[in-house]
Amino acid sequence: MEILANKPPLEIEGKYHVPSFSKVREHLRDIGATGPEILHQRDIYFAHPVRDFARTDEALRVRYSGNDCTVTYKGPKLEGLTLKAREEINLVVDPSGNVEIVLKRLGFSPVLEVMKVREVYHLKEAVISLDEVTGLGTYVEIELTGPEENLDPETELSHLKELIGVEGSHIPLSYLELLLAKKS
Repeated sequence: MEILANKPPLEIEGKYHVPSFSKVREHLRDIGATGPEILHQRDIYFAHPVRDFARTDEALRVRYSGNDCTVTYKGPKLEGLTLKAREEINLVVDPSGNVEIVLKRLGFSPVLEVMKVREVYHLKEAVISLDEVTGLGTYVEIELTGPEENLDPETELSHLKELIGVEGSHIPLSYLELLLAKKS
């Protein structure tokens, strides 16, 4: 039996706060991006019973999106990059809410819910999401789904950011971290 024969999936993304989506939508249409797919997402983040995810820079999330439910483990952010890159493992589960019951019975506790409306566009090897996050505002996330071997992900993200008319610096914090910072 072969265990972990392949490297775990890696999430590589840039996140940018934008005042509105109108200019970005226009650029996405002009360059031939497909979409949008409109998703209403409710993310519930859980705390581990004995390990401090804030300290270890990990996350456990249950995401409800339409009729789907996904449990996601996110590993610590990789250092040395200006963008956000981390291990991400997703499990599709029954959307009945039973996964939350199982997690709670195992000692996990809900930390915070993140609610958003997400417009998803596809452009080559990237997924571009326009997120309206309750309590935070409007953000653009550019996620590389399969960056070319010979191209630096930071260069590719920078190029895509410019191509769709997004300005400003990458925000390395997750929506969970941004909401927790806003609460304190």
